[in-house]
Amino acid sequence: MAATTPKSDSQGTRNYNESLRRTGDVRLRALRTPLLSNGLLVVLKLAVWFVTGSVSVLSEALHSGVDLVVTTLQVISVRLAVRPADEDHAYGHGKFENLGAGVEALFILATAALVVAEALQRLRFPTPISHLDLGLAIMVVSAVVNVFVSRRLEVVAKREQSPALQAEAAQLRADVWTAAGVAGSLLVIRITHLNIVDPIVSLMIAGLIVKAAYDVSVRAIADLTDGRLPPQQEQDIRQVIERHAATYVSYHKLRTRRSGGGEFIDFHLQMPGALPLRQAHDLSDLIVVDIKKQWPRAHVLIHLEPEA
Repeated sequence: MAATTPKSDSQGTRNYNESLRRTGDVRLRALRTPLLSNGLLVVLKLAVWFVTGSVSVLSEALHSGVDLVVTTLQVISVRLAVRPADEDHAYGHGKFENLGAGVEALFILATAALVVAEALQRLRFPTPISHLDLGLAIMVVSAVVNVFVSRRLEVVAKREQSPALQAEAAQLRADVWTAAGVAGSLLVIRITHLNIVDPIVSLMIAGLIVKAAYDVSVRAIADLTDGRLPPQQEQDIRQVIERHAATYVSYHKLRTRRSGGGEFIDFHLQMPGALPLRQAHDLSDLIVVDIKKQWPRAHVLIHLEPEA
């Protein structure tokens, strides 16, 4: 019995390390846009809050401020995650990216707590809101900017299978709805002059922020605790293996997990007992190559067994 990986391990390692470098470059470039947009929106929203006194606008400013901090942390996590494997981290550093997504969820929850605290204070002591048109305009601009940035990030996140980019895109989608909610509350206040709408909408925004934190944390926890890949992806992997059914007797004990943007796949492959080890190894290499065509950053380990 033997475990097999593709031929030319040293060349494969070099190719994988080069793929990691390219992956890191793509993800870091993708994170520049939300980094810049969040920085600009923080300045604008704080200025509008200072002028209007709206707690909804303040909640949005805090939200964007946390986004800015978290995006910076995601940049750091991606830089750490794409480092090649070393003696102390034989499986690579991909989980730094999953850890970054988990930290993002904590920051998002902290934002929700600040928003709730400020909203409850305003419910007890209502404060008039001024310059509603200015606040309304900035919130609309914020929503539009985040629509474009989140869509661009979603495309890259899906292609790269990056937890950091997926978390960032989810956060930006939540920002779109919260900015739209603030704009709606300011519009209602402008029409009805009911200032109590402002803290009520802030509490609703806090609920959306908590939902975003939950979605991000579920994925991060699953990856950090070596949860299996999604069922559909596992089924796709099985289909690739079964395309080579004529070359083996059976396979079993398929296990999968994710670390950063890469998949880890291992299974047992039962080969005809009379088949020479070299030939069995070569046949299993073909399966590995086929899997990597569909998931280029996958780590595949096949344990060869003779037919019972």
